[in-house]
Formats: sequence, C-alpha cells, structure tokens
Amino acid sequence: MRHPIFITLLAGSVHLLVGCEGSSQASVTRAIDSVTSVDQQNLADLMLSAGSPEEAVAYFSAQIEQDPNNIRNLRGLARSLVRAGRVSEAVPVWRNVIAHPDSELDDNVMLADAQIRANDWAQAEQTLNAIPPTHETFDRYRLEAMIADSKNQWDRADHFYETAAGLTTRPSGVFNNWGFSKLTRGNPREAERMFMEALKHDPDLFTAKNNLALARAGQGNYSLPMVRMTQQERAILLYTMAIAAVRKGDVTIGRTLLEEAIDTHPQHYDEAVRALRALDSGRTG
Repeated sequence: MRHPIFITLLAGSVHLLVGCEGSSQASVTRAIDSVTSVDQQNLADLMLSAGSPEEAVAYFSAQIEQDPNNIRNLRGLARSLVRAGRVSEAVPVWRNVIAHPDSELDDNVMLADAQIRANDWAQAEQTLNAIPPTHETFDRYRLEAMIADSKNQWDRADHFYETAAGLTTRPSGVFNNWGFSKLTRGNPREAERMFMEALKHDPDLFTAKNNLALARAGQGNYSLPMVRMTQQERAILLYTMAIAAVRKGDVTIGRTLLEEAIDTHPQHYDEAVRALRALDSGRTG
C-alpha cells in the first residue's frame, strides 16, 4: 500500500520533470521507475518487519512470479517462511538464494539457521563449515555455539557464545541460550549468572526470567529472583519453581509454591490448580 505522502512526492517529481525544457519521455520513465523501486523496497522491508508472516509469504511469492530472478524477493520469501514457521519450505528457497549470482555469505548463514530450525543439525554444520573462517558475524557465531552445544563440545560452545555476545549490541538472547546450555550441563550456578546477564540487557525477556527461576530451583533456592516482573509473571515463576521442587523431591515446598502461584495470579491459574490437585491426590508426576 502506498502512503499518500509518497504519491504526492511522486506526482510532484513527474510534474517537475515534464516541465523542464528539453526533458524526454525516457527521462520521465526512468525517474518513475527509480522512485517505484524505492517504494517497493520500503514495502518489502515493511512486510518483513511488521507484516504478518503469512501475508509476507504471499507478497514475496507474488513478487517472484513477476520477477523470478530478483534475489531481494527470494530472500524475502525465505525469511518470511521462517517467520511463519514453515522452515521445511524455507530451506530450498535459501538454497535458491545461494545459487543466485548475487548471493552473499550471510545467505549461507541464514540457510544454516533454517536447517537448525528444521532439526537438520548435520546439514547445518556442513553449511557453516563451508563458509570461510574470515566471515565473522554475530549470526554465524550464534549458530556455531548452538551446534557445539548439540555435540556436547562445551569449551567450543562457550567460546562461540562469548564471541557472539561481543558482536551485537543486544546480546540478551545469546546470554539466555548460554545460560540454558549451562543448565543442561548441570551447572545451575553459572546458568543463573548468564540469565541475570541476559536480563541486564533486556529486563523484559520473560524466557530468561523463567530460566532463572529454574536455575535457582536447581540449587535448592526457591525464593523469587530480584528482577522486574508483572503479577502474572510472578505467578508463572512460582509455578515453575514449584514443579522443579516437586521433581527434586521437595514436595512440601512445591505445594506451598503452587498455592502461592494460585493466589498471586490475576486470573484463574488452571495449570497450577491441576498440579496442586495432583499433589493432593498423591500423584506427584
């Protein structure tokens, strides 16, 4: 959809060109094509950032039908398919992007990202290994860390997480993933430190808050972390720690935390109610 201000500017540009002595129809046509191209780029960027994923898929699919060799549209379709959760469809589109003569190394990185999302870790590793080591980007090292994690190569994973965190101004997601890695290794104390680091960069990252509750419960610490949270988030964190406590055998603590979660939640908290009933009936999961 064109913005009214853009249409006004376009009309003004054409009027000026036509009014100039000696201007030709070819000049006017080139000017219109140039401005239209900018408008299409703006619309493409808008579809990727603000449009619904499925609408973006439909938009870029239509653009490719009109101009199948435009790599911008191919990239847009691939990214939109990933956003829509259709990663199995995104992978072959990213391969088409890579086969394009104007492809870049970042396209290979995005192919590896789609392959990981599709749970094809072996192919993702091959894709990354084929990228020259001199291509040092945040996304590349973020994916390298995840692959190292999947192979239990902890030192290598730590190196890549640290490198990735240093290559972005918004490292909260990296620290959250790094913390979860530490948690799965059985190191909840280090995991807690990573989740706190994630929240320092993004205090609203709820995934890190929930993981932080798990890390504290893993150390037998069932007090809520001192982080910013809404009433509903507080209830969910209490529930998370309650389930962790029950699984550790701290049933009495788990029951108390569930009761507190139910009392804290601003609405009816069905999951916590069901869990408490299961405990009271002797089924601790």
